[in-house]
Amino acid sequence: MTKQELPTFDDVLQAAARIHGVANRTPVMESRTLNEITGAEVYLKCENFQRMGAFKFRGAYNALSKLSNDERSRGVLTYSSGNHAQAVALSGRLLGISTTIIMPQNAPASKLAATREYGAEVILFDPDETKREALAAEIRKERGDVTVIPPYDHFDVVAGQGTAALELIDESGDMDAIYAPCGGGGLLSGTALAAKGPNQACQVIGVEPELADDATRSFKTRVLQTIHNPPTIADGLRTPSLGKITFPLVLQNVDDMVTVTEDEIVAAMKFLWTRMKLVVEPSGAVSLAGLLKTSSRFSGKKVGVIISGGNVDMETAMALFTGASH
Repeated sequence: MTKQELPTFDDVLQAAARIHGVANRTPVMESRTLNEITGAEVYLKCENFQRMGAFKFRGAYNALSKLSNDERSRGVLTYSSGNHAQAVALSGRLLGISTTIIMPQNAPASKLAATREYGAEVILFDPDETKREALAAEIRKERGDVTVIPPYDHFDVVAGQGTAALELIDESGDMDAIYAPCGGGGLLSGTALAAKGPNQACQVIGVEPELADDATRSFKTRVLQTIHNPPTIADGLRTPSLGKITFPLVLQNVDDMVTVTEDEIVAAMKFLWTRMKLVVEPSGAVSLAGLLKTSSRFSGKKVGVIISGGNVDMETAMALFTGASH
């Protein structure tokens, strides 16, 4: 894939204009305690306050809003464990586009219910037996020219996701580093475009669960690595691999990848809930877990952290907090 086929900083700027007034401009939060722990000046971009509870709304709305009238009339199909599902469903409702979402049977109940409430048709599948991309191809064949908007490997989705970091920098100034969680790399790629566009010196750090470390291995070997249905609590990051768009963007623009344990994810999540009163899902706490693990690296520096979402079942959160080993 050539650089011309990849989104750029300008595409992030255009996405920001497209979603302006529709997507929430989410708050940037600070914590004296967090600054003391890390020795850094930390700014949390809280996408748990985004519409449908996660950053995914940015990319989904950007992508759907660019469809032609003919494409809109044929509807949209996607596959997602939850947040992209809700984002596409809500964007479809706002834009008058019918949506069909393929979701795993083990998707969090809250995400499944919300997707249906936003008006999408939900098709469930067993991730141990079926690959969601293959099922999507079958359904598209059956239904004709329905437009597929994948969760991360899509030009307009990546550009839309970058608007979170764009807002963070606009509000809090240039950062020395930004940490972002990584599943399929849409948010991380977009964050890197937004950060490096105005400031090449900004370090962009991707964070993954150790149990789902395909992007980290891909980054270090420069060869695409895959992992099938990883058993991490960060359900939003259970993607099989980086994509044709996100893999080259990560290689070009990301400075480092960090992995965190399940216990480290729970500890970061618990800090956000108890010390900062922020309801954050495991996937959303991964980026903070990465900063806490490597904080000495940016002592005295200005660091941004993308908190990607807050869609978590209360029972799941309580079980994680009471069952954590620390």
